[in-house]
Amino acid sequence: MMENKKVENDKRIVLCGANAYEQKYYFNERFAAIPESIKEELHIICVLFTEEVGGIFTIVFEEDGSVVLETNAAEDDLLYDDIGSGLLVNEIRRNRQEMLESLQLYYRVFILHDQSVLEEMD
Repeated sequence: MMENKKVENDKRIVLCGANAYEQKYYFNERFAAIPESIKEELHIICVLFTEEVGGIFTIVFEEDGSVVLETNAAEDDLLYDDIGSGLLVNEIRRNRQEMLESLQLYYRVFILHDQSVLEEMD
């Protein structure tokens, strides 16, 4: 899993995110089959992140299914806590590692239809 990565790539898909500027949360309905408890946890993670450090926080699937936690801010946002955002991303990755790995597995099986994942589990 990688953090704070900014890449322009059409093959990446945003799972969810929160925007402190507009005070909005977004969840990609393409992933509606994800269990409600996980959706709620993602909502809490995203909103609390932006409340604590500001800016925009997104959870994105890379083309290969890896999960990326991204954060950025408007150039003129003097209140954005750049150091705090990096620390919080690392904390989320540590504390939610199992959930993030499960999301990656979900993406590889149900979106990419990667049968090798199922074979690896046997």
